[in-house]
Amino acid sequence: MKKLIIAIDGYSSCGKSTFAKHIAARYHYLYIDSGAMYRTVTLYALQQGIITEQGIDEEKLKSSLEHIDISFTFDPATLQSIHFLNGENVEEKIRSIEVSQHVSPVSKLKFVREKMVALQREAGKEGGIVMDGRDIGTVVFPEADLKIFMTASPEIRARRRYLELKEKGIEASLEEIKKNLMERDLIDSTREESPLRQASDAIVLDNSHMTLEQQMEWIDPLIRKLMQS
Repeated sequence: MKKLIIAIDGYSSCGKSTFAKHIAARYHYLYIDSGAMYRTVTLYALQQGIITEQGIDEEKLKSSLEHIDISFTFDPATLQSIHFLNGENVEEKIRSIEVSQHVSPVSKLKFVREKMVALQREAGKEGGIVMDGRDIGTVVFPEADLKIFMTASPEIRARRRYLELKEKGIEASLEEIKKNLMERDLIDSTREESPLRQASDAIVLDNSHMTLEQQMEWIDPLIRKLMQS
């Protein structure tokens, strides 16, 4: 049976990662959270003082990339991803509001994207993967077997993010989260390097009023048909 490359793109907090993890678990595929990779680079830059109130020291970040080792594990039984920065478990740290506020400016840098895209392509070259992000179907895997573009209303997305952070014990206001999401949408959609956009052959999934079970019922026939082709 054919091993697919499934690309899931879309706006922040649409539930891309949760959706992708469940697909990976159901079909015994590898799940790759591309956004977490950019968050890990952002965390490193914050820790090393490369990001300050004055902005990003791009030259220092560029020269530091060779010192950033990103690895991850995915347990399909628990649907848990754990990301490591130079051997340290940073899963909780990369989900903080501080990282969220700085990840878009970091991820729009050409040299950062080139490094991450190379890592992502290497990880998925054999197929049998589900990867979510913002440029997976347009840049990383333009020949992906299945491309999904996810969206949902800003209010619902903010509420989902708020509940996610609350569950992890991270304090944040709903208004602050919504503001951050809108700012990220603008940056991600208008950046010069690999902007967020719907691939011409992507299928749109607006999950504003869909449960996860309904989303899985929606995508299962698409996957099965492609696997048998």
